[in-house]
Amino acid sequence: MSIEQREARQPWILLTPALTAVGLLLIVPLMFIVVYSFWLKSAAGADTSGLFLDNWKEALTDRFYRDILLNTLKISAITTLACAVLGYPAAYFIARSRGNKLILLVLLMLPFWISYIIRTMSWINILGISGALNSALVWLGLISEPVQMLYNETTVILGLVHFLLPFMVLNIYVSLDGIDTNLEDAALSLGATRWQGFLQVTLPLSMPGLAAGGLLCFVLSAGTYITPVILGGPRDAMFANLVYEAIIKQLNWPLGSALSLLLLVVLGVLVLIYNRYLGMAQLAKGLG
Repeated sequence: MSIEQREARQPWILLTPALTAVGLLLIVPLMFIVVYSFWLKSAAGADTSGLFLDNWKEALTDRFYRDILLNTLKISAITTLACAVLGYPAAYFIARSRGNKLILLVLLMLPFWISYIIRTMSWINILGISGALNSALVWLGLISEPVQMLYNETTVILGLVHFLLPFMVLNIYVSLDGIDTNLEDAALSLGATRWQGFLQVTLPLSMPGLAAGGLLCFVLSAGTYITPVILGGPRDAMFANLVYEAIIKQLNWPLGSALSLLLLVVLGVLVLIYNRYLGMAQLAKGLG
């Protein structure tokens, strides 16, 4: 074997462990889900193998699933917008800070060191009937008795924003940190105000980071089921909750597989649209 041939094979040899792990942990289970989605659960509870379209027909035509899917997309969109509005000023402050940038980044990463479930359940101690907020409002005399603040769509969005905000800040920060501050100074020297310089120079250059953070927040919020279970009510279920109900509680693997693939296709289309116009490179920077 020549030196050129060995050098050409070297990247594939290095990638073999990672590709093997991806194949065994992602591709193979996904293929099982595809096959299961065409099986049929009989009235007796047994799964019948074959090529049945009943699960797909139910998932695509049942108004219940369609409404839950639309509600999931709506909650994800609101969550993404809230993360962008709250995350951009924080990312801008970190990117333009001098001397304490490392400390601010460590503080931003701190929530990742605490379990997601614990962070979500902490809202019960804050917004519950006997929580900190109700106790404070009663003590201040603003309300006569505790009010129910939990188990609605607002608390679900609040929990999702709490979970996803660091992802948005990190992506925007990476984009802002790569912008030469001399460009803003040049805009000011040409007569632009600071607000005009931000709108016409900084914001357009940071849009890839904003878009990457938006994609991450949207996809992660659309696929979560823990937050709606802990903080949401019966009417605030998201699509991932339907998959959980079908597979874990009803043991209807064929229907659960079809529902999970439907959500995967919807989110996959959004990712393809993002990749078509913005590319995945900025997303990789944010994750790194």
